[in-house]
Amino acid sequence: QVQLVESGGGLVQAGDSLRLSCVASGRTFSSYVMAWFRQAPGKEREFVAAIRRSGGSTYSTDSVNGRFTISRDNAKNTVYLQMNSLKVEDTAVYYCAASTLGLVSTVRLYDYWGQGTQVTVSS
Repeated sequence: QVQLVESGGGLVQAGDSLRLSCVASGRTFSSYVMAWFRQAPGKEREFVAAIRRSGGSTYSTDSVNGRFTISRDNAKNTVYLQMNSLKVEDTAVYYCAASTLGLVSTVRLYDYWGQGTQVTVSS
């Protein structure tokens, strides 16, 4: 069982940066692939980025490539999402998730989810 708690969301202007954090409970954090998803109002939850157990490999969706960076610190049971050059269309609730599989981007393949943190980008 893994419990995930996100933080770091807020209201920013277009072009600003934010860093999201997700702290996991338990001593098996390093055994999970971790990912960030987001869900905008009226839209389905979508994949943002994922990182392997060791942190040596990452995968992100095209719309955030070059702007967002996922990283993890297994000693702190924490995964991060550094978001730079934010756009209005990045506005959403951001969720972290844990999977026992590989670098997958499908919602249903993630076993554990946090409660989400709101990111709002104004123009």
